[in-house]
Amino acid sequence: MNKGSFLVSVLLISGLLLSACGEENESNGSSEDDLFEVAVIPSQSIGEMEEGLSRLESHLSEYMDMPVEVTHYPNYNPVVEAINYGHVDLAYFGPVTYLMAYEQSGAEAVVTQLIDGEPYYYSYIVTQPDAPWESLDELLADVEEIDFAFGSQSSTSGFTIPGYELTERGVYENEGSYEFESVRFTGSHDITANVVANGNVDAGAIDSAIFQALINDETIDEDDFKIIWESQQLYQYPWAVPHDTDQARKDLIQEAFLAIEDEEILSIFGGADAFVEASHDEYDGILEAARVMGLLDPEEDNE
Repeated sequence: MNKGSFLVSVLLISGLLLSACGEENESNGSSEDDLFEVAVIPSQSIGEMEEGLSRLESHLSEYMDMPVEVTHYPNYNPVVEAINYGHVDLAYFGPVTYLMAYEQSGAEAVVTQLIDGEPYYYSYIVTQPDAPWESLDELLADVEEIDFAFGSQSSTSGFTIPGYELTERGVYENEGSYEFESVRFTGSHDITANVVANGNVDAGAIDSAIFQALINDETIDEDDFKIIWESQQLYQYPWAVPHDTDQARKDLIQEAFLAIEDEEILSIFGGADAFVEASHDEYDGILEAARVMGLLDPEEDNE
């Protein structure tokens, strides 16, 4: 064999070996190019979530044996778009935002969190401790004098559920039609807590789990608030995958989250105790509120 033929043979064999190795890595889900991308909504400000998200990224990368990138998105809607178009492999968002993605693209809930041993949370309406109202009924008796704050317009506990309650009571229709003196959207639960505590608004809607986590972290002072309304039980925020995710990948994601014990990670998700498996069925109960508030198409029903 001449040198040219030998060199060609070596290159062909090397190419076949590299191809085989690449196929093996891909079959194990561990190709270096197989970046696993995670999108997270702004349940708190980025500064307060940054360390926990970095640890989550490291945990998932090690457990799943692949590169992982966790991105904190500026608001809810881009997360829905990202999972609808397959730009991310996993998304963490509120129940209503999840329902949007479910109806638009078939996204599927796979994981949620336990807080105080339960997979539930509530929407609160809070005011200052020295405010003259002890209940939502009393607050609404003065509705024309009340400055009210919601969180994000895509937030389940920061808008959809309390907004539905206020709509049923006839004092809120939409952003431009209401009986209050004023209505604002703060964009996140920690900002809502701050504008209530500072007296910039008379009352505001907030996620109960995040409210408690902010207290536990001493970000806010519990003595600066009074709870005057509590919603029915809401199933905790889901982590969802795109509709075409295979079962092996879903199983791996669930195993990776169920193995999390790092309190720095758990604390940024409402002060969670642990993660547990979830499915779409747990979120059907808030469909009516989401439709009434104009967040889901009233003509569609995937129940």
